[in-house]
Amino acid sequence: MPIVSTSTSAFYERARADMKDLRSQAETLQAQLGSGEKLTRSSDDPVAASRLRALGRLEKLSEIDAANASRANADLTLADAAMSDMADAIIRAQVLAAQAANGTITDSQRTAIGQELEQIFGNLVGLSNARDSNGHALFGGESAGDAYGLDAGGNAVYVGTPNTSNLPLGEGQSVTRSMPGPQFLSFTDTAGNPSDTMATIKALAVALQSGTPDPTGAAREALGNLQTGLDTLTTGQTVIGTRLAWIELTDNRRIDLQELRQSEESNIGATDIATTIATLQETLTVLEASQASFTKLAGLSLFDKL
Repeated sequence: MPIVSTSTSAFYERARADMKDLRSQAETLQAQLGSGEKLTRSSDDPVAASRLRALGRLEKLSEIDAANASRANADLTLADAAMSDMADAIIRAQVLAAQAANGTITDSQRTAIGQELEQIFGNLVGLSNARDSNGHALFGGESAGDAYGLDAGGNAVYVGTPNTSNLPLGEGQSVTRSMPGPQFLSFTDTAGNPSDTMATIKALAVALQSGTPDPTGAAREALGNLQTGLDTLTTGQTVIGTRLAWIELTDNRRIDLQELRQSEESNIGATDIATTIATLQETLTVLEASQASFTKLAGLSLFDKL
């Protein structure tokens, strides 16, 4: 037969234990309200804690992907702006070549046109050596220095690497942050020989200033090559624009996934303010009632009934 202890010490011990548990519950609820987090330690809910850690790791990776996307977007935007300036320069060169192809202009006028084409060539060299967001060659592939240099004859020569690095955007996706210069400046000329836009402008500038026997023919030939060069550059700009659109698409998807993760984190680990406040008030009420009951019961004595 079980023995029920009615001793005074047992009564006090049970009362202290009950009130201690209530105070502990109240403190936990207050801590949850203060921190906004439902879990104070992993042992509270190991499964939920594990999922929160996984979501935290995904968030860190997402931050890295966002930084890569920001850098790629900056570099591609710089590339697009530089290419737009190059296109304006080529169009101006076309206008000058068309003037030089006119057989009625004087030699001094052709020389002046050649001098302006020389300036355009210098501008194109400068644009081809534009810098990316890290101060490296924008169109030089992996080269840290210039993309183009000048040989002994003053001709532009590509000195960069053939490929440009890719930057990961998350979920196995990546984007190339720029383009090597030859991809949008080099082409095959009307004679079937490899050439590039800067070489075409340079050659025409020299021909018009040096008094070539057939300046009109040189200008007409350059017109066809300049149009090919402009088409090649336009194709490069289209590729750059497509990459910028791809970054925007992946950014939107990353933001959507981030919102889903934050919602899941809130559901798993965030404190439900209304429910927690109600539970805290209930716990404090029970604690207060327990303390009041303990005080009254502790004051009772059998001797008062004798």
